[in-house]
Amino acid sequence: MACDAAMSTMLSKPVLQCHINATFSTSARSPDPTRISLRSLKSSPYMLGSSSSAATFAPSSQICSFSCKQPAGFMLGQGRKTPNLRVSAIIKEHTGSILGAENLRFVVVAGRFNEVITKPLVAGALETFKRFAVKDEHIDVIWVPGSFEIPMTAQTLAKTGRYHAVVCIGAVIKGATTHYDAVANSAASGVMSASLNSVPCIFGILTCENMEQAIDRAGGKVGNKGGEAALTAIEMASLLLHISADKRAII
Repeated sequence: MACDAAMSTMLSKPVLQCHINATFSTSARSPDPTRISLRSLKSSPYMLGSSSSAATFAPSSQICSFSCKQPAGFMLGQGRKTPNLRVSAIIKEHTGSILGAENLRFVVVAGRFNEVITKPLVAGALETFKRFAVKDEHIDVIWVPGSFEIPMTAQTLAKTGRYHAVVCIGAVIKGATTHYDAVANSAASGVMSASLNSVPCIFGILTCENMEQAIDRAGGKVGNKGGEAALTAIEMASLLLHISADKRAII
């Protein structure tokens, strides 16, 4: 339970008086808070045996609170004295949204090589954008010769400031030579590098052992990875916009 993690956090802090809140899940249905004695605190490395300590949780609010108090002058470590402190630890979770994408702009960079695979992948991406209310006029599709050329193009487009995310789509299928390894590795590292100082560049390039695997992932029995890449682009664009708009809430 998250409460156990909160307790561990509290015990690792060199504090005399602390109060820690943490969310937790419980099946308890009683509306009345329950009070639990934390006898295990006596075995802590800070010798809290003589302290008054307790935990309170309210199932209805899903909040668990730990508190402990120690008289002033409590000795820590090698004779050091620590004044009374009050610590509040609040964990915030942030995630992107796949809703409200009508004002976001995206560009799809696709490789023509193995277009029997990349065309269905692009179609899957466009269908996903439409399903989540992205306007047609807010989507551009750029075709390049192959997957090796995708990262450079994606980086150039990402730095224009016109788009909230770039979707990179290609298909690299293993052959008889090591050319596959060179292209696949370069494409993966290149797309990552393109996103570091700009907007998210989503890796939607298939790296498959054979054509059958690629077909399965371009609308076949495994789904359409182009659509998945578009959905990732929407979520990441939303998340980074949230972080940029409310930096004080994140940092």
